[in-house]
Amino acid sequence: MSINATLFFQMVVFLILVGFTMKFVWPPIAKALDERIAKVQAGLSAADKAKADLASANQRVEQQLSAARNDAAKRLADAERLAQQMVEEAKGRASEEGAKIIAAARVEAEQESVKARVVLREQVAGLAVKGAEQILRREVDAGVHAELLGRLKAEL
Repeated sequence: MSINATLFFQMVVFLILVGFTMKFVWPPIAKALDERIAKVQAGLSAADKAKADLASANQRVEQQLSAARNDAAKRLADAERLAQQMVEEAKGRASEEGAKIIAAARVEAEQESVKARVVLREQVAGLAVKGAEQILRREVDAGVHAELLGRLKAEL
């Protein structure tokens, strides 16, 4: 065999091998590569979508946290305002109670003053009667001089 015939047979075998490979081996490999590319692209698009979803979820979480913080601040402000209002109401009630107590004490003091004046008038009248009794050295009849004693009480 010569080199040309060997080369010719090798080329024919090579072409048969290439044809067989192109017909039976290459399509499943190309199909597997295409499927792999599709899976990788699907994975990348899913990763991009997940990244976008994560960013959206983070944004929603931040909005909800901001809303919760605002709500908490509002409730705290409302609670402080309510506490201040309650303190003011308690102060108002306390001052009203104090005014009532002071007014009652004034009324009571006035009544005690009136009672003390009445008692003092009676004592002064009794002392006047005793003094007059001693001056006249005789006993004064209280029934006869009741009018005089009444005028004396009124003058004192």
